[in-house]
Amino acid sequence: MSRARSASARGSSPSRTSVRPGVFVQTPRSDVYVAMLGVALGAMVLGCLLLILILNRYGFQTKAAAIFPAPATATALAAHFEKSGIPDTVHL
Repeated sequence: MSRARSASARGSSPSRTSVRPGVFVQTPRSDVYVAMLGVALGAMVLGCLLLILILNRYGFQTKAAAIFPAPATATALAAHFEKSGIPDTVHL
């Protein structure tokens, strides 16, 4: 509840000086959890800004075909791994 106003501020007659009953409640103070909420909000805003910067590199296109212009065929992948010298099986 808020603090009681004076009778003249409420627009009633000055002879009426009764104040409505109530309990004075102090406003809660900020603690470490409020600070952690602020840090979390800042991290989410920063993450959104970085995501926008990354999407800007690709022109805001999210399709895989827009990022990789030509799909790799199985024979092209096999030829690539044969030339690279990476073994396709592991012997233990």
